[in-house]
Amino acid sequence: MDLSDFEADNSVSCRLASPVPEACKSEDCCLGIDEAGRGPVLGPMVYGICFCPVSRKEDLKDLKVADSKTLSEAERENLFLKLDEAKSFVGWALQIISPNTISTSMLQRAKYNLNALSHDAAIGLVQYALDCGVQLKEVFVDTVGPAEKYEEKLSQRFPGIKVTVRPKADSLFPIVSAASICAKVARDHIVKGWKFAEDLGEVDTEYGSGYPNDPKTKSWLLKYLDPVFGYPQFVRFSWSTAQTLLDSKAVTVHWDDDEEDGEKAAARQNNTSMLSYFSRSKPASAPTRETHRFFTERRLQSVDTL
Repeated sequence: MDLSDFEADNSVSCRLASPVPEACKSEDCCLGIDEAGRGPVLGPMVYGICFCPVSRKEDLKDLKVADSKTLSEAERENLFLKLDEAKSFVGWALQIISPNTISTSMLQRAKYNLNALSHDAAIGLVQYALDCGVQLKEVFVDTVGPAEKYEEKLSQRFPGIKVTVRPKADSLFPIVSAASICAKVARDHIVKGWKFAEDLGEVDTEYGSGYPNDPKTKSWLLKYLDPVFGYPQFVRFSWSTAQTLLDSKAVTVHWDDDEEDGEKAAARQNNTSMLSYFSRSKPASAPTRETHRFFTERRLQSVDTL
């Protein structure tokens, strides 16, 4: 699986896809949707679709696809290769949602929660298949939230397509199992080969499963917590596990608000007010120093006045 497009900048989300089989442009098709990496505090969430002609459903069964969570890593890799080799009638696409995107979406002023992010990723992938000319007639989805409401939402969005949303759909419908395998294989490769943009030296890659209750993951989070800048972008800093560690181990920051004078509040806590950085004039003779990459990547510059 070629992940180079995502690896070129893993701070943003990315879509990858196989070629669309000609058979899928001329015959009625079914499509399955599933994700990998919804719960971990580390790494991306990957949404996957897999599609094939309705007339080839039995051929898909013959590949012996199954829910990716019941398979070993080697079995998943082998099945993905089989799916990729069946390019005459099977197509797939992935939406890789970076941990940075997840964090900033969930923490922005107008909250964009994980369910909404997941629904939009799924809708975007179905629309992508339609835009590519896939003749969709059936869509099978592993539910996120209440199945009936999700099914109604997708049916309204895609009239004329029969939508089936079920819990554990990846164990009920082979086309969803195939999507699950594509998503899981991609996430495994991304996590294993994650390229850290931050200058962390020789990074310890023993971060366990990435789930918050994994002792190895907790240990890794403690090890790579910067007291000022927090975590590298590999971490979903919107997760409560990360936030709890930041609250207890990182430097306290006082944020000015409308309820009291920020300067006085900061002085009382022996802190420097954030606003003071905007009002402070830079001496003409002050030596220049290299700006931290945190600021340059976000195109942030120092100003003297608001």
